[in-house]
Amino acid sequence: MPLRRKKVEYVELIYDLIFVYIIGRNNQLLHVFDNGFVSWSAFFAYVLTTLAVIQIWNYTTYYINIYGRHGIREHILLFVNMFLLYFVAEGTRADWQGYHTQYHIAWALILINIGIQYLIELRNHKDREQNKRKIVTMAAILFSEALIVLGDIPLFQATGTTWLTLAAIIFGMVSVFIFGQRKSTGAVDFPHLTERAMLYVVFTFGEMIIAISSYFEGDFSLNSTYFALMAFLIVVGLFLSYGVFYDHIIDREKKSNGLLYMFLHIFIIFALNNITNGLEFMREDEISLMPKLLFLIGSFILYFGFLLGLGATHAKSVCRKYARLCLFTLLIGAAFVALMLLFRTEMMINIALTVAFIFALFALIYRFGKALDRAEKDGRRE
Repeated sequence: MPLRRKKVEYVELIYDLIFVYIIGRNNQLLHVFDNGFVSWSAFFAYVLTTLAVIQIWNYTTYYINIYGRHGIREHILLFVNMFLLYFVAEGTRADWQGYHTQYHIAWALILINIGIQYLIELRNHKDREQNKRKIVTMAAILFSEALIVLGDIPLFQATGTTWLTLAAIIFGMVSVFIFGQRKSTGAVDFPHLTERAMLYVVFTFGEMIIAISSYFEGDFSLNSTYFALMAFLIVVGLFLSYGVFYDHIIDREKKSNGLLYMFLHIFIIFALNNITNGLEFMREDEISLMPKLLFLIGSFILYFGFLLGLGATHAKSVCRKYARLCLFTLLIGAAFVALMLLFRTEMMINIALTVAFIFALFALIYRFGKALDRAEKDGRRE
């Protein structure tokens, strides 16, 4: 199938709005505390629900990117999934055990819906055996994952465990890499895919913006204004760093199947969700200092680590000094961790160190992005 250039349609943006709501629901799971930090059961549920929802978004995005024609049938099925996602969101709560069946039925129906769209697409590829095999394979993966998801219902009712939920997520990820769109480089519209991933990241930052509003609550004072400003700068620095990668470092015209790009975004989005919660934890007196500090530090490292991974795999071909950027990032990150632990009881210093760390990395990334732009222009003149 020839490469197509697609615009992100308004229907896709409307569909994405439900994920903004679900991000907030997922984050609520981390507000169940036990012995000074998030309970392990709540954290496990948070990880599973976050990965499941991102996977649903990925499946939908891939189908639209490769086969979507923005027809009436496609729009109707998209809105059906949007409706089903409300049941997923409602089942994402601290007492999720009582909503387990509802959650998994809705999840399975969403997967089946996308699988049916693949099968319907077969009629447009009657004379293309390779395309037909890819379509049937993707449909089989979706239907198989749906069966695993449904299988978790009787398992949970009998044993109280949800291991098939984790198995379903892992099965989907591994199967798509091995059997699905692995060789679909020529069919994927990579610029459209990068734009869709960027918009999901922007929506995730939107949830972070809402979360830091708590820093502006209470009596107006120099102390409260200081922490509010620092929290705001943290969000700005993280957002600008991603923006430089998207605008100046990533080769959005690259011929790619997009699988690794989207896989890395799963963890970028996951890290941003963790940062959102970590910033809220810092204001919670009932959470022990060291666990919430380590959680926030780990989230920052995860975010920048996978952001660098994005550049390492999808940077422009003129990129020559990326290893130096990674090395300086590693050194700054090590200094950041050491200083945060050293001044762990000094919140005013801690948050200032966080801002300094983020903007130091942003300065490095920005400088590298500009150098990359200049090198690309020089290469074209040559």
